[in-house]
Amino acid sequence: MEAQGGNRLSCGTICLKYLLFLFNILFWLAGAAVLAVGVWTLVEKSDYISLLNSSFYSASAYILIAAGVIVIVTGIIGCCATLKEMRALLIVYLVLLISIFLLEIIAGVLAYITYQELDEELRQNLKVTMQQKYKQLGEDGVTQAVDKLQQEFKCCGSYNSSDWRDCAWIQEPLNKRLVPDSCCKSPGDLCGLRDHPSNIYKVEGGCIMKLEEFILSQLYILGAVGIGIAFLQLVGMMFTCCLYQHLKEDPY
Repeated sequence: MEAQGGNRLSCGTICLKYLLFLFNILFWLAGAAVLAVGVWTLVEKSDYISLLNSSFYSASAYILIAAGVIVIVTGIIGCCATLKEMRALLIVYLVLLISIFLLEIIAGVLAYITYQELDEELRQNLKVTMQQKYKQLGEDGVTQAVDKLQQEFKCCGSYNSSDWRDCAWIQEPLNKRLVPDSCCKSPGDLCGLRDHPSNIYKVEGGCIMKLEEFILSQLYILGAVGIGIAFLQLVGMMFTCCLYQHLKEDPY
């Protein structure tokens, strides 16, 4: 009976090892996905940083990159601990899983609070930034960001196209444009001379609303990814505890 029990224990341990190994592969892939999202956010959307007084956007990208690296490293440690059946390394791995899980909860709460502040900041500052800094000396970053924002989100002005009437650049005597050329549906030199709805994004909504929708959609995606990773972590904690209990103090 003892031999049979020993065989059953051995089979159970082997199953747990491979289940935990499979979990770590999924965990590693999730970390790689988070890292990729962080890099994409920093590279593709970094232009919008100049439109915000807050460093929230760039900080969130760096946090994603750091989180992805930590998850990947944790997954590698988990694979090593599982394959080598090292109880001490399993404890380290379990502590890392618990730590990441707690940090995710804290990060989620902070992200929600910060978004509320960022949304208010966006409403207060974007209009002023566009009107006072667009096409001004030394504000090339703002100009490029505004042009990209209006073309990418198909919008014109912060709330609507009439916001450009109070823009310092539009009011210059030599400038005959009514809106920047980036407001045009088919951008071209001096196309901003006409502000008819057939020519510009006049009825599609302002850029503040479009940017708010974009940021909120990104938070939803990050939230869904975070919940998925958190679920994986709970499963991993359970497998780790079970494997730790089944492993002998001295496997040899």
